[in-house]
Amino acid sequence: MALMTGKQYIESLKALKPKVYIFGELIDDPTSHPILRPSINSVAMTYDLAHDPEYEDVMTATSHLTGEKINRFCHIHHSTEDLVKKIKMQRLLGQKTSSCFQRCVGMDAFNAIYSTTYEIDKKYGTEYHERFKKYLLMAQKNDWTVDGAMTDPKGDRGLSPSQQEDPDLFVHIEEIRQDGIVVSGAKAHQTGSINSHEHLIMPTQAMKEADKDYAVSFAVPTNAEGVFMIYGRQSCDTRKLEKDVDIDLGNNTFGGQEALVIFDHVFVPNERVFMCQEYEYSGMLVERFAGYHRQSYACKTGVGDVLIGAAALAADYNGAAKASHIKDKIIEMQHLNETMWACSLACSYEGTKTESGAYLINLLLANVCKQNVTRFPYEIARLAQDLAGGIMVTMPSEADLRGAETGKWVKKYLAGKVGMDVENRMRVLRLIENLCLGTAAVGYLTESMHGAGSPQAQRIMIARQGNLEAKKEMARKIAHIDTSKDNVTK
Repeated sequence: MALMTGKQYIESLKALKPKVYIFGELIDDPTSHPILRPSINSVAMTYDLAHDPEYEDVMTATSHLTGEKINRFCHIHHSTEDLVKKIKMQRLLGQKTSSCFQRCVGMDAFNAIYSTTYEIDKKYGTEYHERFKKYLLMAQKNDWTVDGAMTDPKGDRGLSPSQQEDPDLFVHIEEIRQDGIVVSGAKAHQTGSINSHEHLIMPTQAMKEADKDYAVSFAVPTNAEGVFMIYGRQSCDTRKLEKDVDIDLGNNTFGGQEALVIFDHVFVPNERVFMCQEYEYSGMLVERFAGYHRQSYACKTGVGDVLIGAAALAADYNGAAKASHIKDKIIEMQHLNETMWACSLACSYEGTKTESGAYLINLLLANVCKQNVTRFPYEIARLAQDLAGGIMVTMPSEADLRGAETGKWVKKYLAGKVGMDVENRMRVLRLIENLCLGTAAVGYLTESMHGAGSPQAQRIMIARQGNLEAKKEMARKIAHIDTSKDNVTK
């Protein structure tokens, strides 16, 4: 089975029976929990669109391992065309769900580990790359959703992993056995982990020799012994628990989720281990994964498309759509959204082949892309709230709209432009609230800031990749500068 449907995906997740806690309680079935179900629906969309002939070109690919059609989320990029189709898929899914659809991290982990293991094997004669190809083949054949897990809790940021008072604050190797390894620790902020079949683990930063036990990459099933997850709270998430709720959710079908994933003395067999103390390559793996994932923030342009449309609709319902300043604000929102898209396209088209044959994006441009994403969605959201008006966060509830005593008053005083339906106005205002302040704001705003590394991480990479000395030399040549005349003590 190379291509599951959304229904088959949900059934496969139900069969796993992962260990998940929400609000301190162990839940029986994540697929039926009202808080989790919208995020599962978003992942299901990545499966269903792969069967739609209209979207087949971007949603599917041909496996370089088998020659069979597979979901693009399980694909290794082998051309700049692959890199571009990847982000076109991500923008499409952002438009379809207006939320995080949670498979990008696993896809980016696949690609980073694929090329890095090739280079580890070349130096050390290990067999990580062949192991990983076999694992990837299983992922493709089973059409797995995989949680690519990099971020550790980190503890005291002023200390290295091996200096922490509690060694479990970074995922680490506890024991190396003949048949595998035992690991402990946790991965934080794990997008879609509860909705995943597998966890694919990577180190969180470049390691030194003293930290070699933390230089580890491996894969385990979501229901492996010793693995469990604790759901991360989202703004307004308990609205999903209210009876007969619809309008107040803003988006009653799709959503995202994050969790703290804990590994408590977990055994990993050798065939699922892809790095074991090769600390010199931890930085390469982190850099490549981060580059791929910073490219992936093209998804925010798809969500931005929905928010821009919602803001324009709100202006229609408010009767203000023809005002010049309203039009100008919508133009600015579009300008910012397309600027992010242009950067994601640029880093894709400028991709190059690695030694493994897989293609890597242009790392400088990927970091420029993500640096813009840490800023522009916030301005788009600010303008959307400006256009929506304060009623977005102070209007009565859906229950009041339906209430026998209150309904007529809500309809009377929430009226906007003559002839426009009050309920429809409330729906679009709640959608804007959801994207700017509610559950979807986790993915559209906070994740834009901190996902794939917080802003300073990109600035460090821009400084490293920007080749400033070459630019200085260009200036010297144009200005006919004779450096022998400079008398500078270094």
